[in-house]
Amino acid sequence: MPAGWRPSTRMRQHWPARSGPRGEGSLHGDGCAVSVIGGTRTSLVFSVSPRTTLQSQFLLGEGGKSKEAEIKRINKELANIRSKFKGDKALDGYSKKKYVCKLLFIFLLGHDIDFGHMEAVNLLSSNRYTEKQIGYLFISVLVNSNSELIRLINNAIKNDLASRNPTFMGLALHCIANVGSREMAEAFAGEIPKILVAGDTMDSVKQSAALCLLRLYRTSPDLVPMGDWTSRVVHLLNDQHLGVVTAATSLITTLAQKNPEEFKTSVSLAVSRLSRIVTSASTDLQDYTYYFVPAPWLSVKLLRLLQCYPPPDPAVRGRLTECLETILNKAQEPPKSKKVQHSNAKNAVLFETISLIIHHDSEPNLLVRACNQLGQFLQHRETNLRYLALESMCTLASSEFSHEAVKTHIETVINALKTERDVSVRQRAVDLLYAMCDRSNAQQIVAEMLSYLETADYSIREEIVLKVAILAEKYAVDYTWYVDTILNLIRIAGDYVSEEVWYRVIQIVINRDDVQGYAAKTVFEALQAPACHENLVKVGGYILGEFGNLIAGDPRSSPLIQFHLLHSKFHLCSVPTRALLLSTYIKFVNLFPEVKTTIQDVLRSDSQLKNADVELQQRAVEYLRLSTVASTDILATVLEEMPPFPERQSSILAKLKKKKGPDTATGLEEAKRERSAAVNGGPEPAPASAASTPSPSADLLGLGAAPPAPAGPPPSSGGLLVDVFSDSPSAVAPLAPGSEDNFARFVCKNNGVLFENQLLQIGLKSEFRQNLGRMFIFYGNKTSTQFLTFTPTLICSDDLQMNLSLQTKPVDPTVDGGAQVQQVVNIECVSDFTEAPILNIQFRYGGTFQNVSVKLPITLNKFFQPTEMASQDFFQRWKQLSNPQQEVQNIFKAKHPMDTEITKAKIIGFGSALLEEVDPNPANFVGAGIIHTKTTQIGCLLRLEPNLQAQMYRLTLRTSKETVSQRLCELLSEQF
Repeated sequence: MPAGWRPSTRMRQHWPARSGPRGEGSLHGDGCAVSVIGGTRTSLVFSVSPRTTLQSQFLLGEGGKSKEAEIKRINKELANIRSKFKGDKALDGYSKKKYVCKLLFIFLLGHDIDFGHMEAVNLLSSNRYTEKQIGYLFISVLVNSNSELIRLINNAIKNDLASRNPTFMGLALHCIANVGSREMAEAFAGEIPKILVAGDTMDSVKQSAALCLLRLYRTSPDLVPMGDWTSRVVHLLNDQHLGVVTAATSLITTLAQKNPEEFKTSVSLAVSRLSRIVTSASTDLQDYTYYFVPAPWLSVKLLRLLQCYPPPDPAVRGRLTECLETILNKAQEPPKSKKVQHSNAKNAVLFETISLIIHHDSEPNLLVRACNQLGQFLQHRETNLRYLALESMCTLASSEFSHEAVKTHIETVINALKTERDVSVRQRAVDLLYAMCDRSNAQQIVAEMLSYLETADYSIREEIVLKVAILAEKYAVDYTWYVDTILNLIRIAGDYVSEEVWYRVIQIVINRDDVQGYAAKTVFEALQAPACHENLVKVGGYILGEFGNLIAGDPRSSPLIQFHLLHSKFHLCSVPTRALLLSTYIKFVNLFPEVKTTIQDVLRSDSQLKNADVELQQRAVEYLRLSTVASTDILATVLEEMPPFPERQSSILAKLKKKKGPDTATGLEEAKRERSAAVNGGPEPAPASAASTPSPSADLLGLGAAPPAPAGPPPSSGGLLVDVFSDSPSAVAPLAPGSEDNFARFVCKNNGVLFENQLLQIGLKSEFRQNLGRMFIFYGNKTSTQFLTFTPTLICSDDLQMNLSLQTKPVDPTVDGGAQVQQVVNIECVSDFTEAPILNIQFRYGGTFQNVSVKLPITLNKFFQPTEMASQDFFQRWKQLSNPQQEVQNIFKAKHPMDTEITKAKIIGFGSALLEEVDPNPANFVGAGIIHTKTTQIGCLLRLEPNLQAQMYRLTLRTSKETVSQRLCELLSEQF
C-alpha cells in the first residue's frame, strides 16, 4: 500500500472501537457510543468477501508522496467515482459499497465530499450486512440532520427496527445514537423503549436500545416520553446478562436525576445487584472480571445510581452497608496483580464507594473508615491517587462524624504542601487544610498556609490569601493574633490582598475596643520598614487616623512622628491611597492640634492645591478650609470616630465564592464545611453587647442592622402564600421525599445540605445568638440550563407567625446553569413554638414548571444558650422543677449505635452545655441551658440515661414551661 494512503489516525478515531473480550467493551466512556453489534467486530477492516481486502478497497494508485500529489490523486478518484454513479450502467451492491467506502475514507482524510449520499441511502435497503453497514457508517459521519434525505433514512431505519433481525436492528440503533438529532428523537423516541422492554428482544439489541435511548434523552429530553416502560426498565437491573444491566444502569441513572420518584424502586434492585457482585467469587463473573476485579464498570455505575437518592429504608440500608464495608475491606487486601489495570479498576470502585458514603453522610463508622482509607493514599507514589484522596477528604471534613478523623492527617497534608511537586495536588492540600480547620488547630494551619504563600504558584495566591483571611477572622480567640496575621499576609503577598481583606481588618478593629490600641501600635511599627506594600499604607493610614491617639503618649510614636511616617509614603502611593492619607491628615488635625500647622502647610502646597487629579485637589482644598474656619467643636463633630460597622455577610467569603467560580458551588460547599460549634470547637455565640461595641458574632450576623423588608406578600389567613400567577395547578407542592429525615438531621447542626435532586441543591449556613438568628440559604443550579422565574417563599401557619418572626431578602429570579444564589433570612424567636416553616421553591427549567417544598430546620433548640452548672446547683435546680407539668420523660429504643462520643456531640449540638461529673452514674449524660425568646427566658435541664444491654434510652427534660419540655423532648429523642 502506498505510504500516502495508510489509514490515518483521524480515520481510526471516527471508527467504533473493537468490543472487549469480556463484554465490557460494549460501552464507550459514559456508555453512550455503541461498538458491539451482535458480536460482530466493527473496524476499518470490514467484513467483506475474501477477495476484497483493505488494500484492494483503498489502493487508489501510486502517488501520495506529497500533499499536492495526494490532492491530485484524490480529485482523479473522485471524478472516477462520480462518473460511475452517473453512468448508464447500474452498479451492483458490491461496487456501490466499494465506492461509498472510498468516499467515506476520503472524507476522514479531511477532504470535502458533496455527492454519494443517495447511494449510501440506497445501501440501507440491501439485505447484505456489509453493504448495510457501510451505508449506516456513511450516514452517521456525513449526513447532516437537516438533509433532505432524512425522511428516506428514517424509513430505512424503521424497516430495520421492524425486521426483528438483531444484526440489522443493532446497525439502525447505532445510527440513531450516532446522529442523535432532534429529528431522530421525534421519529424513534417512542419506538425504542418498546424494543428495550420487549420480552423477545435479544440481549445485544437491549444493550444498544438502552444506550441509544440514553443518547436521545441527553440531546432531547422533552421528546422521550415517560410511560409504562419506565417501571419495566428498572427491572432490567435483574437481568441475567450483565451487559444489559450495565447499559440499563447508565440509562436509569440519567433518568432518575430528573424523575427520581419514577425510578425510586431502582434503589433496592441496585443494592441487590451490587451485593451479588461484591460477594461473588471471581469465577462467578468470569466474563466480566477485569484483572481480578468483578464487573468494575457495573459496580461504579450502580454506586453512582445510588447517589441520586437519600439513604434507603433500614432493611435495604443494612444490606447496602454490608456491601460498602466489604468493598472497604477488599481495598485493604494485598493486590492480586501488579498490573496498573488491576489497581485502576479496584480504586475506581473504592472512590465511588467513598463518594456514596459521603453523599449519605449517615453512617459514622463508614465515614471514619473511608477517611482512614483515604489517609493511606496521601503518601502513595501515584500522583492521581494523592490528588483524589485530598479532594475526597475535603468533602469528608464537612461531616460532623468524620471531621475529627480527617484532622488526624494534618501533618501529612502539611508535608504534602511543602514537598509535593504537582501544583494541582498542592492546591488540593490547601483546600483540605481550609476544610479541616477549627479552633483547635487554626493557628497552626494559618501559619503553614502563610509559610507556603511565600513560594506558592501565582495562580492560586489570591485564593490562599482569602482563605487565610477567613480562617484568621473566623477562629480568632485573641484578636491581636488576627491583626498580626493580616499584616503578615499583606507583607508576604500584598499584591494579592484584595480590598475586601483590608476592609475587613479595619471593620474588625473598629468594632472591637480591646484591639484598637494594639492595632495602632502594630501598624505603626510595620510602617517603619523601608519598603511597605501599598495595602499596608492604607490599613496604617486608616487605623492611625482613628486610633493614633492611643499610642501618642509614647515619645517614639508621637503625633508628629506618626504624621511624618505616613507622609514619607505619600508620594509612592496611587491616587486612591493618597486620598485616604489626606483624610487621615485631617483626622490628625482633630486628634492632635499640635500638628495642625504642619498638616496645613502640606495641604496648601502646590502639589496638593494644584494637583492634576480632581479628587486629590478637591480634598486638599476642602480639608484646608475646614481646618481653618471650623471651631474645635465642629471639627470634633465632623471628624468624630467612625461608628461600628453593621455586617450582613463576610465580604471576604463572598470574594472567595466569586474566585472559585459558579460551577464549583462554593456556597454550598461552604455550608457543608461549616460544622456545629459543639462538634468542632468553632466560635461560640457571644453574649449580647452594647450597640456601640457589638460582639464579633453580632458583627458577622449583622443582627444589629435594621431588618430588611420581607420578600413577597404577607401570609394569608389560611397560613399559605398562594401565588395567583402560578403556572402550576397547585401553588405549593407537598414536602419533597426525605424532607422529614433531612429536617431531623439539622436539629443538632446548623449547616449542611438540606435538599438535593438532579436539578437543585439547597444548602444552609446559620448562626443563632440568644433569641436572634440569621440563616443563609444557598440555591445551586446543578444543570447547564438557566432557572427562570426562580421564586423561593417562606410559608408559616398563623400560630407560627405569632411566635416566630422571619424576614427575607429577595433573590435574583434567574439562576444561571452551574451557578448558585444566596438568600438571607433574619430570624427572631418571639415565643416558644412547635411547628417549622416551609420553604417553597418554584421555577421554570427547560420550559417545565418545577415546584419543591422542604421543611426549614428552625427549631426551638436553636435558641438555646448553654449554661455551666456545678453538681450541687444542678440538683438543687432539678428539685425546684419537680412539678408534674414541668417534667417530660420518654423511654425509647435506640435507632443508632450507642456511641458515647457521638451522643456527647449531639447533646452539645442540640444547644445545651454538657455537664461532666455531675450525675452519680458516669454513663448518664446531663445538660443545662436557657431558651431565649423575645418575651421570656426558660431554663432547661436534661438527663439522658442509656441502657446498653437493652439498647434503650430514658430521656428526662425539666423546664419551667410544659410546652417547651414537650417540644425539646420530641426533638432530642429523634436523634438517638
